Amino acid sequence: MAVHRPQGLVSDQQSSPLKILIADDNPTDRMILGRLVARLGHQVFSAENGLEALVQFSAHQPDLVLLDALMPVMDGFEAARRMKLQSGENLIPIIFLTSLTETGALVKCLEAGGDDFLTKPYNPVILQAKIQAFNRMQDMHQTLQDQRDLLSQQHERLLREQELAKIIFDRVAHAGSLDASNVRYVQTAFAMFNGDILLAAYKPSGGMHVLLGDFTGHGLSAAIGAMPLAEVFYSMTARGFNLRDILLEANNKLRRILPVGIFCCAVLIEVNPDKGLIEVWNGGLPEVLLLGQQGQLLHRVPSTHLPLAVASPERFDPIPTVLPMAPGERLLCWTDGVIESRNQAGEEFGEGRLAEFISRFERHPQAIFDGLLEELEAFHGSPEDDISLLEVVMQPLKAPPATLLHEDVRHLDAQDWQLAYTFRAASIREHNPLPFLIKVLMEVPGLRYHAGRLFIILSELYSNALEHGLLQLDSSIKLDSRGFTRYYLERNRRLAALQDGWVRVVLDHRPDVAGGTLAIEMEDSGEGFVEHSASRVHEGYAGRGLALVRALSEELRFNVKGNKVTVVFVWQLGHTDFS
Repeated sequence: MAVHRPQGLVSDQQSSPLKILIADDNPTDRMILGRLVARLGHQVFSAENGLEALVQFSAHQPDLVLLDALMPVMDGFEAARRMKLQSGENLIPIIFLTSLTETGALVKCLEAGGDDFLTKPYNPVILQAKIQAFNRMQDMHQTLQDQRDLLSQQHERLLREQELAKIIFDRVAHAGSLDASNVRYVQTAFAMFNGDILLAAYKPSGGMHVLLGDFTGHGLSAAIGAMPLAEVFYSMTARGFNLRDILLEANNKLRRILPVGIFCCAVLIEVNPDKGLIEVWNGGLPEVLLLGQQGQLLHRVPSTHLPLAVASPERFDPIPTVLPMAPGERLLCWTDGVIESRNQAGEEFGEGRLAEFISRFERHPQAIFDGLLEELEAFHGSPEDDISLLEVVMQPLKAPPATLLHEDVRHLDAQDWQLAYTFRAASIREHNPLPFLIKVLMEVPGLRYHAGRLFIILSELYSNALEHGLLQLDSSIKLDSRGFTRYYLERNRRLAALQDGWVRVVLDHRPDVAGGTLAIEMEDSGEGFVEHSASRVHEGYAGRGLALVRALSEELRFNVKGNKVTVVFVWQLGHTDFS
């Protein structure tokens, strides 16, 4: 059986009573409307003019206002404007009570802050419907406010957590030797977390490794790979690994832990001031420029490799480009945020504009870095991506001095030993034995503070045994940049094909009261050479290594065949490589 509700007023049982302010200068209209509202179960407050309505509004904070437009002392228009100002972001609906029908008058009600109209004489059903509708709107507005406040609180908490994470991130990812005198850089983050990463660290031999990387995306998602990459870079550089080993480990680790679609375009640089060499590996970044002492362009190193975390270990190519680099020459490199910067007209800065800019600074290379920053700032209004710009100048490098601890030498007299290691072809093809040998030597108390000189000696002796003993390479071709390229391409080809041969290393340490004597013997299975004395060293890039070893050691001698060299290194307590 259908149930028919009687027409007329229906009590609003589904909503809680509201506080409703009625402002009307006509006592009869005010009384009728007050009774209608009260019968609906709401609490009523009354006012006879706009000024009194404002007093009641402030005192009772009503949920809804029924406001006559034309009243003495203060009309409803002015009262409505002031009520909206007082209510701030809270929604307190104002329904104008009016007999006005002209369009201009109704528009004036809305412009003053009114939300709706109720025409005289009042229809109780329409009055009830409007009150219920605005009550629902008010509930919705309050829900949105609560959700907004909750989101704001969660956002502030997330920002605090991100700020803390960024402090830790910066201490790890931006640590190292970025304050070195030969390094200048600028990084501008598009978001709090920077997808660009810049790392620099001194090698044990006194040179330097520098890495500029750009992870895909922006913000935290782009920065998740920076921590493991920094860990690999710093730890392996400190242990004496070369670029090839660092790149292999970094690619494998990032590929293992990063989700699909996130990778790192990177440039990895090894600076070797003692030899006057640089090695540059470019995987996905804009070309690296080598500028001469007068700012002229000497070489471009384009991206010839896949980014880190893209290729499998079998397909990944870690072989860098090797170039001579004289003191005062400089490398410039940047992430694609530089060339992709856009001005207000939407034009990209572009590689062409960048090349033209650099050509203007010939004979003034020291001004290129600052000039490029000014040019970028003048060109674009706001960055579209993380921007990183790096300059590395070739000059002598010295790592910060180590601190000698007294407890390091308590048991020095126990460090009297001789160790021999033989590295065969399969091991030589895949692994660099120098970090292992350095780690053995660093177990001697006090000897770790001579790690730089020891690493240079060992690396030069091993390179001599490998390249000239096993691989039968001729250093004389390394007389210019093309010769360097030919030499190292051939070195890599012969090393990959190496099937036979060995390198034997004998380390003999004898301590004394002042420190100790370390004899290093390096022998290879090659044919040796006739001119086996240190006098074989000639001018130019080729042959610098043995001269450097002689300068760092007390004695250097070869056997008759020329396939075995012995170096005597005497060290003293309290002295370091940098004292």
